[in-house]
Amino acid sequence: MGYYEKRGKNTWRLVVVVGYEADGVTQIRARDKVTIEDPVILKSPKKTKDHLEDALRNFTNKVLAANYVKPEKLTFDEFVFKDWYNNYARDELSPATLEVYQSHLDSRLLPRFGHIYLGDIKSMHILNFLKELERPGARLDGKEEGLDAGTIGYIYRVLKNILTRATEWHYIESNPMDGVKKPRDKNARAKQLKKLEDPQYYEEKEAQQVVDALYKESNKWRLLILGSMFGGWRRGELIALEWPYVNFEDGTLTVDNNIPLSKDGKAIEKAPKSTSSIRTVDFPKWYMAELEDYYDEWIRERKRLGTKWLGGTRQFVFHNGHGNPYYYQHPSKWWKRFCTRHGIRYIKFHGLRHSSGTLLLEDESESNFDSILKVIQERLGHSRLSTSSDIYVHVTKKIKKRSANKFDKFSRNTQQEN
Repeated sequence: MGYYEKRGKNTWRLVVVVGYEADGVTQIRARDKVTIEDPVILKSPKKTKDHLEDALRNFTNKVLAANYVKPEKLTFDEFVFKDWYNNYARDELSPATLEVYQSHLDSRLLPRFGHIYLGDIKSMHILNFLKELERPGARLDGKEEGLDAGTIGYIYRVLKNILTRATEWHYIESNPMDGVKKPRDKNARAKQLKKLEDPQYYEEKEAQQVVDALYKESNKWRLLILGSMFGGWRRGELIALEWPYVNFEDGTLTVDNNIPLSKDGKAIEKAPKSTSSIRTVDFPKWYMAELEDYYDEWIRERKRLGTKWLGGTRQFVFHNGHGNPYYYQHPSKWWKRFCTRHGIRYIKFHGLRHSSGTLLLEDESESNFDSILKVIQERLGHSRLSTSSDIYVHVTKKIKKRSANKFDKFSRNTQQEN
């Protein structure tokens, strides 16, 4: 049994009777508060009633669930393990992201907030916690300095995610993170300058250097690396690729799977990052011809392995030598050694993917920029065009500069020289 009662101008209390005390008369009640801010709802008695009945229904379901715990009796760690993980993190976060979240929870957040009731966590507690992370000695590896801004920012992000869910699900009335700004990176300018000095992408000259060096490596590694640099594929998409998704007739490869993580020696397979990541990408004819040669090599290798083939019926294109997909970080480690071996400026593996878009845009005019950017969005699987635009702003500036330089011929100095 449940009901609601008005408590203030725009607030109501929800009450659900969950049982009786030992005397058989005194009711055991669960309570929650509802505030209606929308003036459109408040002006309409019917809309107000519907809103309150929906809220009461949801609260009743929560109370009657076997795992219900009153918010004021629920600690941070209980909420994380029981509600946040099961109802959000397990399904909404990628395996790799969840692993990073778990690392920060285990090392920082649970030791600090785990024993505290959700409703007792205040903004000042969080502010003090974040300040402590900046101080010397805050690191867990024994180094004297505090944590870098990037790590603190990630810890802030994890805590905000958890407390936002707690607020949305009405475990707490307001989010204590609302009064806490993300810590400012004091070294942001220096990092930006370093980024400009060491861009994480290749332009045409460096890309050609990479291609030349790759022809001194195995077919497998050459095609895997070029799959990112020319196809814009993510690392997890490449190591999850299987032959049924290679179409030699059309000259395309289709992204339909992703391996963002490996645990206990086994690949964790997950759907691509977003629906837009499920895509079919055209590749140059010469790449597809080399891939076809590699397919013949792949078939011969599988036959040679015989009983040592461990891939079963799976057909991973870039397998680890026994039919199983590579450990998820292996391509990145191979790539770093490759750059050192050939004297190539090292960029992160993900930078190869960004190089794909840079190379496509490099020779385009300003008039073609938007149409090519749309192609890049589709090839790289960005969910929004603005994402592609933000990533390739460095090319945008170059194209605009080149477009402006076309008017140099009208300069008086140029005319006098002629």
